[in-house]
Amino acid sequence: MPRTGALTTAIRVEPSAADRDAAAVMVAASGRGRGRAKVVLPDGTPVPLSPALLAVLQATAGELAVGHAVTVLPSEVLLTPAEAAELLGLSRPFVVRLLDDGEIPAERLPRSRHRRIRLTDVLAFQSRRAHRRAGRQRIAAEVDSADLPY
Repeated sequence: MPRTGALTTAIRVEPSAADRDAAAVMVAASGRGRGRAKVVLPDGTPVPLSPALLAVLQATAGELAVGHAVTVLPSEVLLTPAEAAELLGLSRPFVVRLLDDGEIPAERLPRSRHRRIRLTDVLAFQSRRAHRRAGRQRIAAEVDSADLPY
């Protein structure tokens, strides 16, 4: 039985102009109050939001407000190397090399050569990579500002 890809079940939202406007209103409103937030369903039923759910909604609304697409996946999802490569914007062979070098942890499936990667490990790698890139950019900027010859 073939495996259904984790990314095929992900919910991806591309914001329209109306979505961006509504998200901006939510971001502004959520920063003003200290009371409990709630959602009112179409039938008028109020549903109080827990702090965790409110944090997810605020983060999502913040991204939608600036026009970014949002993809919803559970942190515990297991990805194939191809799916991890797609999320990172890298090639699958390069991700396989990162797995072989231990840069991204992975689990081998029982009695198989196939591997699965936790989404949290992919995101941690992406964060480390962005941090290193920012450091290299700061060094390059310092070298440029010091007007050192090459």
